[in-house]
Amino acid sequence: MKETTVLIDGDSLIYFEMNKTTLEEALLGIDNRMHTILDAFKATKWAGFLTQGKCFRYERATTRPYKGNRKHGDKPIIFPAIKEYLRQEWGFTHFSQLEADDLVAIYREDCDHAGIASPDKDVLYQVPGRHFNYRTAEFIDTSEEDAERFLWKQMLMGDSTDGILGLPKVGEKTADAWLNELAEDPRYGDMGSFVLKKYQDKFGNHEGIHRFAETFKLVYILKTKEEAYLETSIALPNLIINELTIKTEDDLWG
Repeated sequence: MKETTVLIDGDSLIYFEMNKTTLEEALLGIDNRMHTILDAFKATKWAGFLTQGKCFRYERATTRPYKGNRKHGDKPIIFPAIKEYLRQEWGFTHFSQLEADDLVAIYREDCDHAGIASPDKDVLYQVPGRHFNYRTAEFIDTSEEDAERFLWKQMLMGDSTDGILGLPKVGEKTADAWLNELAEDPRYGDMGSFVLKKYQDKFGNHEGIHRFAETFKLVYILKTKEEAYLETSIALPNLIINELTIKTEDDLWG
């Protein structure tokens, strides 16, 4: 059986720990969460990713600012220290213009057997594979079909968390009903064509195509290095994998 390499979306690790009373508590929390993630996969190998600065989606959003609905108050003073700890002690990395959720999806192609750890619904349900939600401590198995359906459901609904509009007054129930209708009657065509038609019906032909294309850029998680290059002109390097070392008794007890 091939050993799993765990690809970790590390942004939420910081947010889960940044309000601890002391930095020492926060760093201990990071260590505990990392070991929980690796133990869940029974793995000793991992690669961790962080988001640094604004990603390419901020430039793609012309109808409404990407993540413009989020509050951007001052972060706790220990925030940068936790981030640096993940880099220095756990080997986390980042790449300009790409979010951590893109990177965990993209770097699956560098692994013989990869598992993803993230609490982000976009990762859990839009990226095929076996994932560990480290907020709820549960595994999520997402098939290719599940991932495809979730993408087009997001296209219809938008994503209020990231300030992505989708179609006005279309919520989860309506989106599910439409996609169920499509599944029952293949005359509607594929999901992409079906959703594009919904955009054109709402906004007109030209504006509908524009809104459809913009929304797709915002909700779609990149899944290959080629896709990343097309969006950012960045050629991503090969994956560097970290591995736990087994400590000897002398290491443990001096």
